[in-house]
Amino acid sequence: MATTNQQPALEAKSPFELRVNLAKGVPESDVRSALATGDMGFLHSFTTGATVDGPGVRVVAWTAGCMWRCVYCHNPDTWTMSNGIPITVAKAAEELRKYRHGLKVMSGGLTVSGGEPLMQHRFVAKLFAAAKGMGVHTALDTNGFYGDKLSDAELDTIDLVLLDIKTFDPERHRRLTGMDNAPTLEFARRLAARKRPIWLRYVLVPDLTDDPEDITKTAAFAGSLGNVSRVDVLPFHQMGRYKWEQLGIKYTLQDVEPPTAELVERTLAIFRAEGLTAY
Repeated sequence: MATTNQQPALEAKSPFELRVNLAKGVPESDVRSALATGDMGFLHSFTTGATVDGPGVRVVAWTAGCMWRCVYCHNPDTWTMSNGIPITVAKAAEELRKYRHGLKVMSGGLTVSGGEPLMQHRFVAKLFAAAKGMGVHTALDTNGFYGDKLSDAELDTIDLVLLDIKTFDPERHRRLTGMDNAPTLEFARRLAARKRPIWLRYVLVPDLTDDPEDITKTAAFAGSLGNVSRVDVLPFHQMGRYKWEQLGIKYTLQDVEPPTAELVERTLAIFRAEGLTAY
C-alpha cells in the first residue's frame, strides 16, 4: 500500500510496533462521519501470516480505539483512535484482495482485532461484507462490550468470534478493565442463541486472573453456551511493557512474571472439566 512520509506502511512486521498520532491531522468532523458511515476506519496496522488469531493462516487488521483500559494490555497505543492510520473501507478491501487466494489455500481468512473493533462497528461490518464477497473466512476478536451494535444480519457475516472474557466476577472485571462485564456476557449468550461459533480467549495473569473459583465460573459459563468450540488460555507476558513507558502511562505490573507451566496446566484442566477443548 502506498504511504506518505508522515506515516508508516499499513502492513506491520508485528502488532507490537508502537504507533501514535497517525490520524492527528484528520478533522474531528471527518472522524465522526467515518464512525457513523463506516466508509473510513482507523487501523493500527495489518499483519500477515498470523496463525494464532483464528483458523489457518490469516491477515489481521488491528483497529485503533478501545473503551477498556486493561491493566495488562500489551498494545496501549491502540486505545486512542487518533493513533490509527485512516483508511477507506474500499482501500482496506483492496489490500485484503491481494491475499484472498492464499488465504483460501491455507484455510485462513481475515481477522479484525484491536484495540476494540466494535468501536468502529460500521467500518468492521462493511469490511466483513467485502471479505465475504471474496469468499474469505471472517473472524472478529472482540471484548463484546459493543456487541449490540451489530445487527443479526451483520453477525451472520462473521464466521467466528474470538471473545475475550477477562474474568467472571463483575467487581474484579471493573478493577482489571475499568468497565462492566455484563454486556460481554450478554453478547456471548446472543451468539449462542444464534449458533455463531466462539473461541474464548482468557488471559492468565498471576495474582490477577488465576483465582480457581473465578476460572471455574468462567468455564461453567462457557460450557453452558454450547457454541464455544475452543478456549485459548493466553499466558501473560511483558512484550508490551515498553509501550506503557514510552507513552508515559503508569504501568503497575512491572514485577509480574509469566504464569508457570503448572499454573497454565491447572487452568486448562478447569476448562477441560467443562467439556471444552482448551489450549
